[in-house]
Amino acid sequence: MTQLASERFLHESIAGLTQTPKQLPCKYFYDQRGSQLFDQICETDDYYLTRTETAIMQQHAREMGECLGEGVMLVEFGSGSSIKTRYLLDQLIRPVAYVPVDISREHLHTSAEQISADYPTIEVLPTCADFTKPFPLPNPKQRPSHDAVYFPGSTIGNFQPDQAKQLLGSIAHMCGEQGGLLIGIDLRKDPEILERAYNDDQGVTAEFNLNLLHRMRKELGATIDVSSFEHHAFYNAEAGRIEIYLRSRVDQTIQLDGQTVQVEAGELIHTEYSHKYTIDGFAETAAEVGWTLRRSWTDENDYFAVLHLVVL
Repeated sequence: MTQLASERFLHESIAGLTQTPKQLPCKYFYDQRGSQLFDQICETDDYYLTRTETAIMQQHAREMGECLGEGVMLVEFGSGSSIKTRYLLDQLIRPVAYVPVDISREHLHTSAEQISADYPTIEVLPTCADFTKPFPLPNPKQRPSHDAVYFPGSTIGNFQPDQAKQLLGSIAHMCGEQGGLLIGIDLRKDPEILERAYNDDQGVTAEFNLNLLHRMRKELGATIDVSSFEHHAFYNAEAGRIEIYLRSRVDQTIQLDGQTVQVEAGELIHTEYSHKYTIDGFAETAAEVGWTLRRSWTDENDYFAVLHLVVL
């Protein structure tokens, strides 16, 4: 992590812990260890999201490639391991470049090197950035016909509705006229299915959540007894979202950059939301910031959807 990124991590952690209610930004889950843990979550029995989206990509990637069009520069937000991306890259029509964007530099470059080796005819331009904030796109050697963003994994669900709309607007501005967006969204369904997905029996999701505190200890010098916190996740039906927290087992203090934060037994520190959508509802929100829904693909259970939207 660069000095600037470390300072931002520190600033946002202090700001989150000193507000009421307390929170920590979920984007800091993804250091190398966090990225590895998330890959393990995707392999658990109850976490249907990744395998369902992957199956949709396998079945419909050719149609998606045709929708994205010829000569595109594909920008992927939160590229992670780029597994699903390969199905899409295989079906793109003479793509100009692939731009994986991720906040975890080491994980990003490892994945980008693998993609570059496997797709030697596509220029791969890894970009380490926080995609929630404006960042410049790299300039490929060949001029693209248009830009398109691939935003898989229902990551958009981690944002509050107003934040999600703002991000969708930012993507539309970045892509410009005729720009495209291929985005994964998790659909509303039986709350029991949703809650099992975020409370796996192996405890991998819990370890992933607690890893945020380990990062603060290692990278920010925070004094935290990680073992005195536990993972807590449930579905809020009224808000249509999974809510994820770190719950304190005891009264305790956190020391961070000379500041002392008091945490009471049972107190929750919010780390992540995962909003669930309907296709029509999401399309209406996207339309408010310039997007038009062109195609959608779902699995046979209607658990998950991948949408193609364009800026007209």
